Amino acid sequence: MTTVRQLLGQKGRMVWCIHPDATVFDAIARMAEKDIGSLVVVDDGNVVGIVTERHYARNVVLKGKTSPTTLVGDIMETRVVAVRPSYTVEECMALMTNNRVRHLPVLDGKELVGIVSIGDLVKSIIGEQKFVIEQLEHYIHG
Repeated sequence: MTTVRQLLGQKGRMVWCIHPDATVFDAIARMAEKDIGSLVVVDDGNVVGIVTERHYARNVVLKGKTSPTTLVGDIMETRVVAVRPSYTVEECMALMTNNRVRHLPVLDGKELVGIVSIGDLVKSIIGEQKFVIEQLEHYIHG
């Protein structure tokens, strides 16, 4: 079973963050610039939330607010579902499904060391299945 540590070793540990006092406009602009769907919200080196495109759509657009005047801290999710590097891909998938989230910050103690998305996990699972299929085909064909 692939662990988050192994997954981060393959994809990298880059995590894009934002401060809760930043505007939602700045958050959306950064997500667009980096082609990502979430930002970890950090204050004084501590993870205090996560903001995603979904938070923007539901808490700004649908409520008639404006992104230049709304703060990230006003729309972010403060109950962050996070994982440790030792978690398996399967454990992460279960957490995402049960908590209806698509991004999991990775914490080693209190230190933010990465983030995994649903896409990262699906890619890993497909890679593992492809390997198993190739091994079975090799076995069958001698």
